[in-house]
Amino acid sequence: MSGHSKFANIKHKKEKNDAKKGKIFTIIGREIVIAVKEGGPDPSNNSKLRDVIAKAKANNMPNDTIERGIKKAAGDSNADNYERITYEGYGPSGIAIIVETLTDNKNRTAADVRSAFTKGQGSIGTPGCVSFMFDKKGQIIISKEECSMEADDLMMMALDAGAEDFSEEEDCYEVITDPDDFSAVREALEKEGIPMAEADITMIPQNYVSVTDETALKNLQRTLDLLEDNDDVQYVYTNLEE
Repeated sequence: MSGHSKFANIKHKKEKNDAKKGKIFTIIGREIVIAVKEGGPDPSNNSKLRDVIAKAKANNMPNDTIERGIKKAAGDSNADNYERITYEGYGPSGIAIIVETLTDNKNRTAADVRSAFTKGQGSIGTPGCVSFMFDKKGQIIISKEECSMEADDLMMMALDAGAEDFSEEEDCYEVITDPDDFSAVREALEKEGIPMAEADITMIPQNYVSVTDETALKNLQRTLDLLEDNDDVQYVYTNLEE
């Protein structure tokens, strides 16, 4: 585990996201469409949809907006058909970058992602060129401030529910799961009233790379900002040591 406060990073992300609620709601709206089309509109029979709804509520998306999105995806055969496309490449100083997108126009998205890499002095590579440096995992972050349960009890609850790993950071707990077990673990914690600051399938770097060159950092940040501002981009993962 890195010595950094994951929760501080999560909060920082959330603050940036709060300024861009439209972007977050767009991301979640597309995930609702995909989840409904893959598993149907009934959350009780669709664990992916349950996960997306939990994420929507954590980001303060109104219930009627969630329900409207589900109904639209279920009832409208002409609803946008989004395609999942993942791009991989390198930023300055060899920083590995993975970009997950949901798009209804892959030519537009490919051009935008390529432009973001180029403007930050990076380059897109072939599929698989950096993803081998990451592990796909379910990750649940629990704020110590909002959770009254003792660490040992919380750890046992998470492990009993099927988690792979549990760690304690300065201001949060981190629960790691296999992607296939993520929904079951998240729901088990939810049923016990455990407040989750973040819960998602993510890509965790096997090793982190530190960059000290200011120009390289500035260029990398330019790429990340351009990607973050793009509505087709769902998630961006890097192995940068923050």
